Amino acid sequence: MNEASLKTRLGLSFNDPLLLVSVFTHSSFVNERPDKAVGLTSNERLEFLGDAVLNFVTASHLYQRFPRWSEGELTDMRTALVRTATLARFAQQLDLGSLIRISRGEDTPASRNRPPLLADIFEALLGAIYLDQGLDAVRAFVLPYLEIEIEAVMAGGGEINYRTRLQEYTQAHMNITPRYLTTAVTGPEHQREYTLEVYAGDRLLGVGQGFSKQSAAHQAARIALETLLQGAA
Repeated sequence: MNEASLKTRLGLSFNDPLLLVSVFTHSSFVNERPDKAVGLTSNERLEFLGDAVLNFVTASHLYQRFPRWSEGELTDMRTALVRTATLARFAQQLDLGSLIRISRGEDTPASRNRPPLLADIFEALLGAIYLDQGLDAVRAFVLPYLEIEIEAVMAGGGEINYRTRLQEYTQAHMNITPRYLTTAVTGPEHQREYTLEVYAGDRLLGVGQGFSKQSAAHQAARIALETLLQGAA
């Protein structure tokens, strides 16, 4: 990994270079080449931290930027900004997929460009920035990306948050909150496919599939909402 090139690409430098290397170290690489990962962990812990930091930074920014918006409107926008497809697009803009250290058996162009993997790398990067330089550095790095996406969503782009819309509908018309159940996980470790069902009580409303639980739940909620609205028409 060329640190100088990465510094130019990201617009920042790290005080702890090993932290940055961990960002791009996939668990499959650690398992296959422990000799090349001495002193490192996979990016999974950084991803966990980065997810939390991203949600906080996004929520606080939206809260201040849109003082008249309701909780539902803020939630819809936040979901559009932090969904897998959006984060993967941010990672693609930085060509982060080319830097991932992954096992030889999984190292294909398709694997490196899977949206869930790219989104995980972007979240891991935010977690590393937070540990290395603090919350203000995370804001400085990620807000320009979020602002561009906010403008795109407000101009009519982005996806509707079907999970929020479904919850609003079922609570208003059925007095119940929908619940999601993972019914199947298939495929190899680096390319899982999830099947989720969404219920209102014991009533099955919809089934969705995707390469992340988030996308599968999104699809299930969309199908459920369309079915409920057609039945009410």
